[in-house]
Amino acid sequence: MTEVPVPAPTPTGIDAVDRVLDLVAGLDARPLGEHAAVFEAAHADLRQTLDNPPAASA
Repeated sequence: MTEVPVPAPTPTGIDAVDRVLDLVAGLDARPLGEHAAVFEAAHADLRQTLDNPPAASA
């Protein structure tokens, strides 16, 4: 099977979300056994951001 490169995520401008996107985008460089923990951490970080959204810029 041929691997297709995944493009880098487009920044959202929300630092917490962009950090999660970068973390998940780097999964291909990590052992498969670490993927579940990365997804769990990403989910927790996104929930935290949804529960406590950053203040809107004026």
